[in-house]
Amino acid sequence: MVKEVGRKLIAQNKKARHDYFIDEVYECGLVLTGTEVKSLRAGRASLIDGYATVRDGELWLQGVHIPEYTEATWTNHEPRRDRKLLLHKREILKLIGKTKEGGVTLVPLALYFKDGRAKVEIALARGRKMHDKRAALMEKQAGREVARELSRRASGKDQARR
Repeated sequence: MVKEVGRKLIAQNKKARHDYFIDEVYECGLVLTGTEVKSLRAGRASLIDGYATVRDGELWLQGVHIPEYTEATWTNHEPRRDRKLLLHKREILKLIGKTKEGGVTLVPLALYFKDGRAKVEIALARGRKMHDKRAALMEKQAGREVARELSRRASGKDQARR
């Protein structure tokens, strides 16, 4: 059997980058059952309501929906069960210290396979206020307009209008 190489994206939480200021990003392993892995290989998962917590010195992923595997029988998994995250001890201790400060949460950004192993990208994030979201959208839109104008000038289409 050929070993998988590279990164295959399963699910992404685009709304998290809109709703939060991302401070630091960590890549974690996941403890999964066989039917969860098969369901993920089929490309089915949702990170929308997901978050990570620290419990008894361990990191746990909660609220992530991995649907039941259709071909499984009584061995199927619960779709929204808590899943243990695998990280180095010093990284967990660092995250515990940062989350105790307050106003900071752990949010999953992406779920993917990396060289055949399931990984989740979690971020240390601070919530955005509504006016911060509007400012970010306006900044993004201004950047797009500048890039569009620069590409139009570089291609020479601006000369044809004159």
